[in-house]
Amino acid sequence: MANKRKIINDPVFGFISIPNELIYDVLQHPYVQRLNRIRQLGLSFVVYPGAQHSRFLHSIGAMHLMSDAIASLRQKGITITDEEATGAMIAILLHDLGHAPFSHVMEHTLIEGITHEDVSLIMMEQINREMHGALDTAIAIFRNTYPKHFLHQLISSQLDMDRMDYLCRDSFFSGVTEGSVASARIIKMLNVVDDRLVIEAKGIYSVEKFLVARRLMYWQVYLHKTSVAAEQLLIKILARAKQLAHEGVELFCAPALHYFLYHSVTGTMFAHDSFALQQYALLDDSDMLSAIKAWTAHPDAVLRTLADAFVNRRLFKGRLLSEPLSKVEREELKKKYAEQIGISEKEAEYFFVEHVSTSNTYSEKDDSIDILYNDGTVKNIADASDMLNLQTLTYKPQKLYLFYYQ
Repeated sequence: MANKRKIINDPVFGFISIPNELIYDVLQHPYVQRLNRIRQLGLSFVVYPGAQHSRFLHSIGAMHLMSDAIASLRQKGITITDEEATGAMIAILLHDLGHAPFSHVMEHTLIEGITHEDVSLIMMEQINREMHGALDTAIAIFRNTYPKHFLHQLISSQLDMDRMDYLCRDSFFSGVTEGSVASARIIKMLNVVDDRLVIEAKGIYSVEKFLVARRLMYWQVYLHKTSVAAEQLLIKILARAKQLAHEGVELFCAPALHYFLYHSVTGTMFAHDSFALQQYALLDDSDMLSAIKAWTAHPDAVLRTLADAFVNRRLFKGRLLSEPLSKVEREELKKKYAEQIGISEKEAEYFFVEHVSTSNTYSEKDDSIDILYNDGTVKNIADASDMLNLQTLTYKPQKLYLFYYQ
């Protein structure tokens, strides 16, 4: 028999053990291995060249933190069976299965009307069928239908193992030290009250740092103006490619990408189409990059110009707007690009876009972060913190940009 007790050397958390054979078999599934070929931070490498780490590495790290969280809760007398522990680790391991190439960038471009979380669930259910129901517990925890709600909170909440890993990992690989959080400290402070995760009061400062780090990482990394400009350029390239495909123009690309360019795939259709799922599972960053490189020589001026700009890092420029463009300003831009590139004014719309960037540190609608005091009382972090109040936590700053070709 093959040795399935592997150890992975992770640059962020050190040596990570694969705890049992089922998790090893899940890791070996092609859907999971595909995550090795999808960048965790999409196009952030155009700003932070070190940000080349994969969704696979993030998923492994999140699984490791889940293992630590389960061990910490068990030490405090919280009952978690081995089956539940394995289910929770598999659920967090597979939580990002549904990401499209370059992670969030392509989420609503390839398939309309479906989120990556929904795609993840569809892919998890397919693996479960192939493994004869071995993932039943993991899927129930992921869907929040398992009786122990706190297990779902470890996967999806405002202080889950997903966020705990990506803040540490993205900070490490980007070099943005402000995003580093004390994940080990927070995990040691975890507890459960009335089937809900809580943080013991002595961990409150680590949680405050976590929330501040999350806000800083959004504006310094995830929503960095240049990264978003690159994303908008990529979206325009794919939109033009889909338009040309709709018109019957033949485009060079891998078969899986060809399928999504030449077929209009909706979320409803995707959920019941095994062939579409099969094609999606073959898509990764390399398919997009190889196609875009080939399109730099395409006869279509719009596709060729945009693809060349992407490959040679002549990204869209970004300008902060105080208000949306007027109709006159939009018409002027269209005329400018039509004359400059030799295209129609309708085609000129591919060369600029208005985009709103927004983030929120804390949401009142989601499970709250609750602080447990020695006397047994529980308070929302917004009430417990002497540094962060509800208004500060829930404030959603927005920035309106014009991104344009130059």
